[in-house]
Amino acid sequence: MTGQARRSLRGKASGSTRPALLRPLNPVRRRTEEVVERIAAQITDGQLSAGARLPTEQAMMTAMGVSRTVVREAISALRARGLVTTRQGAGAFVSSDADRQPYAIDPEGLGSLDSVIEILELRTAVEMEAAAIASERATAAQIKAIAKAANVFSRAIAKGDRAIKEDFDFHYAIAVGTQNSRFVGFLEFLGGLIIPRQSIRTFDGKAELQTRYLESIEKEHQAIVAAIGEHAPRKAREAMRRHLVNGKARYKQLADELA
Repeated sequence: MTGQARRSLRGKASGSTRPALLRPLNPVRRRTEEVVERIAAQITDGQLSAGARLPTEQAMMTAMGVSRTVVREAISALRARGLVTTRQGAGAFVSSDADRQPYAIDPEGLGSLDSVIEILELRTAVEMEAAAIASERATAAQIKAIAKAANVFSRAIAKGDRAIKEDFDFHYAIAVGTQNSRFVGFLEFLGGLIIPRQSIRTFDGKAELQTRYLESIEKEHQAIVAAIGEHAPRKAREAMRRHLVNGKARYKQLADELA
């Protein structure tokens, strides 16, 4: 589609783009997928131009009749496809190169055990070194932020929460602690997709199994925090490796238990 055609479409849609985006969803379809499709279509058609700010989480929740989790999962999926970027405290924006997607991870392809393991292997390769670097470079304030994120995760699971956002925030805090924007960008690119239980709802109706799983993660998080706090790169690297390798083993075991 030419730039002129897109401008024409935007002109015709003037005053109606947001209402179209914010109309109620069809309850029959998977809600996250429909939110993703709706926003992606308006970006592709040029109704949402590069740099445009998406409606707030609350606006989408209210107008579409979906939960905050659905909205966040949709934004993570759009970010993984290279269609949107997020700025902390500012919201989500249409990517300036949304037309050019050299690499993307399709969230619809992450619903299998094999795909979850692939993501965990990718994360292991990157996040082991991120933990080691953070142990050497993180400031006192950044180490405190990593520890705080781990504690927030602990409080969330104590309340019975799935703690997907809290889990992501912990790993994101470590990326920030590397003081390397590429590690931060990698985590932002994947977003919540790095958390396997967002893609595979393994624990539906299995509260005891979920509790056991999350408590194991909690202990591993604390080991990572301790190693980073000690400025011990080898320990930090090994603690992160153990965490992610254990995660892969847990998902294989859970698949067997639930078979």
